Formats: sequence, structure tokens, C-alpha cells
Amino acid sequence: MLRGLILALGLFGLWLLLSGVYKPLWIGLGAGSAIAVTFLIARMDVLDSEGVPNQMRFGTMRYWGWLQAEIVKANIAVTRILLAPRLKISPSIVRVTPTQKSDIGRVTFANSITLTPGTVTIDADGKDFIVHAIDDSFADVEALADMDRRVTAIENR
Repeated sequence: MLRGLILALGLFGLWLLLSGVYKPLWIGLGAGSAIAVTFLIARMDVLDSEGVPNQMRFGTMRYWGWLQAEIVKANIAVTRILLAPRLKISPSIVRVTPTQKSDIGRVTFANSITLTPGTVTIDADGKDFIVHAIDDSFADVEALADMDRRVTAIENR
């Protein structure tokens, strides 16, 4: 029941944020849509800890803010590389061992790496992640370890 309520409120909040229309009719339609989707998800029996990860709700907004800043910094660094008179890159591959316990935590970490320009998680099947970096400067193991610690911190709250 709590997961359904969290999902419905989250969907409705996202709908309000994305629509930008705050007239009573539209608010009612948005609320109705969020309730209908939540009902359908409950009927499909996927309203579980994976579908609505309550364990990661606290601190997630702060993490997203930090990740946005990292994405901007990485965009600037990639742009510098691309606009350089001579394109001097040295691609590399790094192995990273995630410390997250849940699947949603591991997925969040792998996707965070891929969202950051200049790096891509190319394999996440086994114990480690294989990360491709466009240049050695992006293959910073300490920066990846910092991201890993931040994801683990929101996973454990």
C-alpha cells in the first residue's frame, strides 16, 4: 500500500512538473492518470521493491544534483578535447568493483558512469564493471570510487 502511494505521488509530481499547467481540470486529469497507472502496475503485480525502490528515495535528489554538476564538468572536458587543434586522445578501459548490494544500486552506478560524458559502462554482468573512457583523464579510478561511494550512501539510507 505504501509503495502504491509513493508511486502515485511520484507520478503525479512528475506530471505536474512536466505539464506546467495548474488548472483544476488538468490537475484532476493528472491525478487520475497517476492513480490509473498505479492501479495497473499493482494489477500487473510489479509494485515491489524493484519497481518502486523505497530504499533509494532519501538523498537521491542531492545525488542527482551532484551528478548534474559532474555531467556539466565532463561535457566541458569532452568539448575541450574535441575542439583542440590536434585530437590527442588515448582511450582506455578500467575495471571498477561496485560496492552496492542491490540491483537498483548497481544499475544506478552503471548508468551514472554512462551518463557522464567521456565514459561508458560496457559490461556489468559479473562482479566488476568494465568502463571505457575516451581519454586517460576520464579513467580516474578515484573519481569513479567517489561516485561509487555516493551511490552506496543513498542505497543504504
